Amino acid sequence: MTSPRPAIASPVSPHALLYEEAIALHGAALSRLARTYELDPDRRQDLLQDIHLALWRSFDRFDGRCALRTWVYRVAHNVATTHVVRDRRRRSRALLTLDELDDVPASHDTEAVAERQALLDQVSELLQQLNPLDRQVMLLYLEGLEAATIGEITGFSAGNVATKVHRIKKILASRLRGGHGGASDA
Repeated sequence: MTSPRPAIASPVSPHALLYEEAIALHGAALSRLARTYELDPDRRQDLLQDIHLALWRSFDRFDGRCALRTWVYRVAHNVATTHVVRDRRRRSRALLTLDELDDVPASHDTEAVAERQALLDQVSELLQQLNPLDRQVMLLYLEGLEAATIGEITGFSAGNVATKVHRIKKILASRLRGGHGGASDA
């Protein structure tokens, strides 16, 4: 009769620890990010899984030269942007720049919308109309990141980030008041 072999604890890789830390700290933000990039629940879940997979794989290249939060957002936004571009090609639906969004008529009458969820859905829909870079800036802003951090993630200057956020907020506010977002609404 042979004696059982003692259990050997396998060491946890540093990449696995980084991934676990990233998800513990930023998992909820990643879910919100996916919700903003994809309205369809099934496709949103696929996007979230793609983000998690890309994060897991990315930690082989993470060298600590930027904050973990910056790395997580950068990877997640790259995956989400790729998702949007692929979806755009699939649907042949054009995305809008801030200037184009400014000229598109509002899609909802906000005076009839009384509930908070309806308002959040409307904001999400408006954010969906932005091109991926403008959407990324706004999502990071809504997550509470400062202009300098957003700039580090996106490659924009802090001043450019602040300008984009201001313009997007102005357009969103106009749309939510029932205007079309044109310059005369400001």
